[in-house]
Amino acid sequence: MEMHPDIIDMRERHEMAERATSTPQGQAVGTLAFLTGIYLAASPWITGFNGLSTLAVNNLLVGLAYALLMSGGFGRAYERTHSMAWGACALGLWTIVAPWVVAGDVSTTKTVVNNVITGVIAALLALAASAAARAAESGKARAGTAAPHTRRG
Repeated sequence: MEMHPDIIDMRERHEMAERATSTPQGQAVGTLAFLTGIYLAASPWITGFNGLSTLAVNNLLVGLAYALLMSGGFGRAYERTHSMAWGACALGLWTIVAPWVVAGDVSTTKTVVNNVITGVIAALLALAASAAARAAESGKARAGTAAPHTRRG
């Protein structure tokens, strides 16, 4: 494996993703995002709108998906981390509009306030994670190392 021609590039991409997630700010964003996803999943039972089954199921699934995406379980390379953060941002935006979009009359004061606040927090945390991944990439470029998928001469 040490003789593989792309081993240096693979190591650099892994190190870049580690830099993005190993800073105190990156860890704080990841932890807050994970907790936001868990809250979103449990919010129908916490705030008392679990009787509105379509939104309760929506929040459960979206919250679990958001927590899984933002926990970094699948994204140890820059490209995946960056893409997952944008996917999580889309889930945050969906959370905001869900009370008006899902089937049934579920746009009560509780559901709207819960989903708008949680969705805004989720989207902002996802944008912060994306910015951290981008900062790791620009830090690598400033350090003078090769960009991913390029070979050194």
